[in-house]
Amino acid sequence: MNLISKISAATILLFSFSSCNAQIKNAITESVKIYGNCEMCENTIETAGSVKKIANVDWNKDSKIATITYDSTKTNQDEILKRIALAGYDSDKFLAPDDVYSKLAACCQYERVNKTAIVSTAVIEDHSMHNQENVVETEQELNQLKTIFENYFTLKDALVKSDGKLASTIAEDLLANINSVKMDKLSSEEHAVWMKVLSSLRSNTEKIAVTKSIEKQRIAFMDLSANFYDLLKVSKQDYSIYYQNCPMYSDDKGANWLSKENTVKNPYYGSQMLTCGKTVETIK
Repeated sequence: MNLISKISAATILLFSFSSCNAQIKNAITESVKIYGNCEMCENTIETAGSVKKIANVDWNKDSKIATITYDSTKTNQDEILKRIALAGYDSDKFLAPDDVYSKLAACCQYERVNKTAIVSTAVIEDHSMHNQENVVETEQELNQLKTIFENYFTLKDALVKSDGKLASTIAEDLLANINSVKMDKLSSEEHAVWMKVLSSLRSNTEKIAVTKSIEKQRIAFMDLSANFYDLLKVSKQDYSIYYQNCPMYSDDKGANWLSKENTVKNPYYGSQMLTCGKTVETIK
């Protein structure tokens, strides 16, 4: 690559990085060391740490330094580094689980020099909302997933009514609440499942939010329901949840959903076949 080509490539990369960061409001930029070896590590680290319009991670494989830019009202450095640790990469604050590190490709298994185990932060203060002398944990902080569960059930009801416009609006709220979850306040069981389903959770919610086509929304709702089923299995609620199945949807392959009532109201067919289906499991 000649000098002009190198300068052009660097300019494109700088412009791309600047454009991404410009989308993040209330932005704070910090540098932190994250251990890794190669381009594959770079891709994994940046993907694990970045969240659209909330956080961006740019990692340099030579210096091992990551430039982290994030919306300080929605996340913090610890949450970003925890996601990266759970993807297999140590920082000076959090150590990746041994079983995750061991599954990295051979070229990605960097020399481990840290000894600090990954831990949860006890309290994260939002200085824009709380007095520093008296931080009060709200009900949402105590049960981070309750709000998104309620969003899901409201979304299900909109699909039962075959109201694509309402479903789109509810999905927008659901996506905002997903992005507001403070992962450091999840239980260890919830956190493990949350990291597993988060990408799919966001993707399927976005698919419902960006369209008013009830059929497209129902297709995305199938995978979204699977994500919520996994979360509800590890998150204790103060009421029973009914896991229900429609055997006819998706060319007789069947589709599941979750409901707060045992009576079947089918979100995949609405009034066409409102009672088609049955409860296959009760989650208590």
